[in-house]
Amino acid sequence: MTIQMFFQHLANAISLGSIYALIAIGYTMVYGILNLINFAHGDIFTFSMYFAFYAVTLFLFPWWAAFIFAIVLTTLLGATIERVAYRPLRKANAPKISGLITAIGVSFFLQNFAIVVFGGRAKSFNPQLGVYPTQFAQVLKFRDVRIPLLTFIIIGASILALLVLVWIVYRTKAGMAMRAVSKDVTAAKLMGINTDRTISQTFMLGSALAAVGGILWAMKYPQIYPYTGMIPGLKAFIAAVVGGIGSIPGAMLGGFILGVAEIMIVAFLPALAGYRDAIAYIILIVILLVKPNGLLGVEIGEKV
Repeated sequence: MTIQMFFQHLANAISLGSIYALIAIGYTMVYGILNLINFAHGDIFTFSMYFAFYAVTLFLFPWWAAFIFAIVLTTLLGATIERVAYRPLRKANAPKISGLITAIGVSFFLQNFAIVVFGGRAKSFNPQLGVYPTQFAQVLKFRDVRIPLLTFIIIGASILALLVLVWIVYRTKAGMAMRAVSKDVTAAKLMGINTDRTISQTFMLGSALAAVGGILWAMKYPQIYPYTGMIPGLKAFIAAVVGGIGSIPGAMLGGFILGVAEIMIVAFLPALAGYRDAIAYIILIVILLVKPNGLLGVEIGEKV
């Protein structure tokens, strides 16, 4: 491998890892507050692509307005799922297994809803349709290194979204409430925090990040279908576990590790290209054996 190819693969790996990080944060935030794995998160990711696609092709929005429209709708979708599917379980003090079964059921519902409403045939997220400017597809040349402009846009947009997330979580009252609820729901209620609203805001924030990730994914891999989010969502969940489920910095780190490993291992060992998806599971097994709580996970004592 030449040094030029190395940098090209590295840029591609970082862009993929940044998308994984955006999706993984949604998993880890919900788990941090509810101890629930929201398996419908990958399907929320899928819906953001459809919202952006139809906003341009059906409602003739300009691409930037379509992206904002898609993020807003996806955010509302996340809040609706929390309100309709998960909140009644909390009110009824249902066992955790009920939440897990509900999450799987919501995932199946969204997938089949997408098939019925959007159709099972793949849609092309092509710049020729106006879904994003054709200039984004141009290739930049740095001496002998050729990297698509879209790669830098994905990395830049992901970093910006992550910085906004960090600001919200650590510099706003809503973020303070989220962190309080994640520590102790009962104590947060006693301190006057509206826990239902805080949990809903958490779902909205995670869904918004999934929407950004979904749009960037569709630009990078321009084909969308009802099961698009299944594999990326599963890998993002693995990234959250690798980094330490419940830890936002851990989700970021896990996403980048997974993306870089997935691309660079195949780049150095092309014979393993057919096993690309298996790399994530191998990393997960190794991390669970060596550090069961994840790279940045904190061991929590349990009362007996």
